[in-house]
Amino acid sequence: MRYVLLHKRFKLLDWSLIGSVTFLSLIGLVVLYSAAAGDFFLWSSKQLLRFCLGFALMLFIALTPWNIWRSLSYGAYIVSILMLMYVDLFGHIGMGAQRWINLYFIQLQPSEIVKITIVLALARYYSSVHFKTNNLLSHLFVIAVFIGIPVLLVLRQPDLGTAMILLTVGLTIVFMAGLHWLYFVGGGLAIGATAPFLWERLHAYQQQRILTFLNPENDPLGAGYHIIQSKIAIGSAGIFGKGFMNGSQNKLDFLPEKQTDFIFTTFTEEFGFIGALLLIIAYTFLFYCCYRIVLRFNQTFPRLMITGLIITFFLYFFINIGMVIGVMPVVGVPLPLMTYGGTATLTMMMSVGLILSADLSHRMKRSVF
Repeated sequence: MRYVLLHKRFKLLDWSLIGSVTFLSLIGLVVLYSAAAGDFFLWSSKQLLRFCLGFALMLFIALTPWNIWRSLSYGAYIVSILMLMYVDLFGHIGMGAQRWINLYFIQLQPSEIVKITIVLALARYYSSVHFKTNNLLSHLFVIAVFIGIPVLLVLRQPDLGTAMILLTVGLTIVFMAGLHWLYFVGGGLAIGATAPFLWERLHAYQQQRILTFLNPENDPLGAGYHIIQSKIAIGSAGIFGKGFMNGSQNKLDFLPEKQTDFIFTTFTEEFGFIGALLLIIAYTFLFYCCYRIVLRFNQTFPRLMITGLIITFFLYFFINIGMVIGVMPVVGVPLPLMTYGGTATLTMMMSVGLILSADLSHRMKRSVF
């Protein structure tokens, strides 16, 4: 009987979403192979192992009833905050930032995990309370705690890009939960009024990134080098690209971080405008699959949870592509499912698993009737 139930749950999974995730991950493996000049064991082999582990984790989460993940949401949030505190005190330092916990077999980045737990915690809170029936001050206090603590801890690492994603996702969920839009306008005006103070609080390299974004040619061999080389690679690709493993900026090592932040540049140089367009369409299909799922729900928790996770996916995608083509500052945000990295890959697959879990519960209820 248990086997029959498991088999039924397995069949009812949204395989179009699973297929899109798998397709984008495989494209990432191909690009990593090219970025390593045909060396499979440099990046692709490790990323393949992470994908297999993430895929198994995604299916496990998907086949587990979503109300279990709802019950664990507060605990998971607290654990992720404790991990951020540990990083702040004892974290592994790399590339001028203190963002990782060294587990020897993987460099765990808690700021990636908290992108999931903050969504779960806020979705659970606002599934049991309502702005019209609760004191506004208590809501503002909850917002300050649930969103403010992880944002401040991530800013201390320092990681401005991730902090802005956490803030945006958290406020989006609060807006979806019913907070009037005028409060967001007031908050935006307050931030604008304090912009000079906030500018002074930024690290020197963060200020330089913004100035470089405005005019990268001011320092072509220093802070502007990354974005200038990325623009050269994308601009020289043409309609059809230079061909697989024939990207000159990649082969000659002019393109920095070609396996992580600038993997979209590596792909576009080789496959051109057509390849980039098809890749964007593939991501759009992934977003569509998730959006189609969220429309099925009237229940607050799964609706807010899936919406928060979709916004996280989209911000990854939008910011990464925006920064490599020069329309946004370089902030070190990965391209979902393609960028080389352990924690980012696993958390992305876990997020998809949570969406599939909510969708599967809905499908199971419908299949009974």
